[in-house]
Amino acid sequence: MSEVKAVPAPSAPRADRLTKGLLACGVLYAVTYVVGNDLVAAAMTRGYTRMDQAVSELSARGAAARPFLIGMNAIWMPAMVAFGVGVWRAARGNRWLRVTGALLMIFGVTSLLWLPFPMTARQDVVVGAAMAANDLGHIGMTALTAVFVLAEIAFSAAGLGWGFRIYCAATVAVILVFGALTGAQAPHVAQGLPTPLMGFYERGNIGAWLLWMAVLAVVLWRRLDAAGSGAPRPPTSPAG
Repeated sequence: MSEVKAVPAPSAPRADRLTKGLLACGVLYAVTYVVGNDLVAAAMTRGYTRMDQAVSELSARGAAARPFLIGMNAIWMPAMVAFGVGVWRAARGNRWLRVTGALLMIFGVTSLLWLPFPMTARQDVVVGAAMAANDLGHIGMTALTAVFVLAEIAFSAAGLGWGFRIYCAATVAVILVFGALTGAQAPHVAQGLPTPLMGFYERGNIGAWLLWMAVLAVVLWRRLDAAGSGAPRPPTSPAG
């Protein structure tokens, strides 16, 4: 009787497996960001209200959760850079997606600039005093982050099909609306006034961006699967 040899099931090329692992780091970042801030750090901060207080208050000067959140950068910074590398690799010649990947990598590295500029804790704000250097730097980092986020979303939209572009447009609309609502409440912190729903608005802003990261990872993962199976790739920009 002739020996029957088992035929191994086809597997994705090693390069695709690596790229998928890097793309998964975008989902890792999004999940650990929410868990780290809204579950762990918020629980460590006495009297903190997620609905009415900014996320940055969890890492403010002297905040109980600040050491923990500084330590979380050991996960967040590498995960963001790895996700950017994954987007770059998954681009496969699509220049818009390559720009997106490059922006994500740069954003991951520059995110460490947040560390020297924590906001002043709400209870330590002196009403009427000049704004401290750390608070000015915090505002500057907020503006820089907004530029990076909107650019990442815009370039990814240019590199993929119309369905994803519509999703990106909706994401940008949510970010701009919730960002404006958050910004309208921000001066009240320096004035020692209540900030109702500020935390809700800011979490809507950040959540839309984190969800975009996860959706982009899934879209590019499916693109790799389609290319590996020989099926037609999902539509991309004609310029890509």
